[in-house]
Amino acid sequence: MKTISDRRFGGVKVLALACALFTAASVRAAEIKVVTSGAFTAAYLKLVPEYERATHDKLVTEFGPSMGTTHNAIPLRLERGEAIDVVIMAAPALADLIKQGKVRAGSRVDLVQSRIGMAVKAGALKPDISTIDALKRTLLAAKSIAYSDSASGVYLSTELFPKLGIAEQIRGKSRKIEADPVGEAVARGEIEIAFQQISELRPVKGIDIVGPLPPGAQRVTVFAAGIPATAKQPAEAKALIKWLASPAAYAAIKESGLEPAPAVSR
Repeated sequence: MKTISDRRFGGVKVLALACALFTAASVRAAEIKVVTSGAFTAAYLKLVPEYERATHDKLVTEFGPSMGTTHNAIPLRLERGEAIDVVIMAAPALADLIKQGKVRAGSRVDLVQSRIGMAVKAGALKPDISTIDALKRTLLAAKSIAYSDSASGVYLSTELFPKLGIAEQIRGKSRKIEADPVGEAVARGEIEIAFQQISELRPVKGIDIVGPLPPGAQRVTVFAAGIPATAKQPAEAKALIKWLASPAAYAAIKESGLEPAPAVSR
């Protein structure tokens, strides 16, 4: 027969075990720092709570473009030696960082495919951009044009506009917007038409998305994740990236205007 003392001792043991398990779980839970570029932001933010509930890890999230000269641009962050566990950015820019040794070789995983779209102020007439010729006419007729300082804007200003033969004609009315979502300038009435990744235009209030660039003008950009050389939680970072590339993330990815990237062995 157990005495009161025995029962008390047993209770103490149970409490001690519970405390030990809680402490062990707390130790196992990791804080993972992620920096993502704009194209993947909407999908990522929807996925964060689900991942944190499933793993009890904490995702500390910051944002920055894949390229450019703004203070929060991912390449400049890594150049400064900032400790980041996961970067999510345009694949060509990530490949450059891998070559430079700033992102670990073999850590790249392609996540999504992204297309460029055009937006106008909500309620405004939607110009025709269904063909290359129609797009060219729209650009020439527009009073003002805006594009980002990241992947889509670099492509437009350095490749597409020269290819269309109108780079000089529209130079004076074209504006590169750094750091901020391009669609916000349209919503405020500062710019007539703007171009950016569709997934970055969708969350902006006060604009209408006209549609994607037409065949022959479109540039599909892959956005990928990698683990920087400065990562403090590389194992947890790898697990997160694997999950973001899995079917568990597909619904949020598609809802944001992106498509899951085809699985590629690396």
